[in-house]
Amino acid sequence: MRLTFVAALTPAFALAGPLADAAKKAEEQAAAGDTVGAHNTIRDAYGAFAATLPFSIGKAVFVSAPPEGYGMYAARPDSSFKAGEALISYVEPVGLTWRAADGGPLESHFTVDLELLDAKGAKLAEQKAFGSFDFKGSVRNQEVFAKLTLNLTSPPAGDYVLRYRFRDSASGAVAISEQPFKIVP
Repeated sequence: MRLTFVAALTPAFALAGPLADAAKKAEEQAAAGDTVGAHNTIRDAYGAFAATLPFSIGKAVFVSAPPEGYGMYAARPDSSFKAGEALISYVEPVGLTWRAADGGPLESHFTVDLELLDAKGAKLAEQKAFGSFDFKGSVRNQEVFAKLTLNLTSPPAGDYVLRYRFRDSASGAVAISEQPFKIVP
């Protein structure tokens, strides 16, 4: 019985896949002193792999100040805001579709719709195309984020949910992030 179990696992190791193949190649390049080649091999393999992932949201957090770049943010210690305080969200979409432009660079584009909900899920406000983001480059960059700032004027104290609906323009796919928050006196 034990041999059967081991034999059943063996094919899984043999079918490692393109990421494992790229990692092996990158390790060989690095060992041979080709640091840039190793980096490019992994980056390109990750970009190709990410293109197979469904469009989704990898991270959505309230931040205490506008982010300075991808992963360069200070998360708020909590999601309580005073009336009039800006709600700044740092959001990382995953699985964006990149398409080659006519003879030019690769392009990716997404829009963001906003919905403000009360604690029971009733829609209080909505804005289509609250944000629009365009990216161009020579590689399928995965270090993409959106900074979204919502300013509420005179909201009553209470619990709310900020829902952002991301639309990948090339694929039409939709991903949603929800961030519960509280307005405090």
